[in-house]
Amino acid sequence: MTTDTTPTATQHTSASGYDIGPLPQAEIERLAARLDPEERRVLLDHGTERPFCGGLLDNHEEGTYQCRLCGLPLFRSSNKFDSGTGWPSFFAPFDPEHVREIRDSSYGMTRIEIRCARCDSHLGHVFPDGPPPSGNRYCMNSVALEFVAGDAAKPA
Repeated sequence: MTTDTTPTATQHTSASGYDIGPLPQAEIERLAARLDPEERRVLLDHGTERPFCGGLLDNHEEGTYQCRLCGLPLFRSSNKFDSGTGWPSFFAPFDPEHVREIRDSSYGMTRIEIRCARCDSHLGHVFPDGPPPSGNRYCMNSVALEFVAGDAAKPA
């Protein structure tokens, strides 16, 4: 007897070994039930928190920043820098496959929105004015992230 280990259409594993297949809407709704109103406004309604007020802006601990909704690792503390903009900023994601880039033409400007690849939550924007080696500044909302001290949990 053989076991079929072919992934389903909704499963996709990133280079770092995490399942980044899209979550079913029912699972997103289940996870969203635990969010507070500000987290819902940012993650689900594509809002932005005010600058210099996010709880992770001045966090200097070593660890991983994960999606607040689904827990996918998004950024490493070693890639965080002080951009002076008022939001946690990173020069590279944990794994490029863990974030999606979407053209955003709202508010009379063109930007690149960053969303979680697994649950499609709004995280922030990326700008081409960051430090080397990438030259990018991933400007994230603190309420869209959850900080986990230490190394990211390895995928099962």
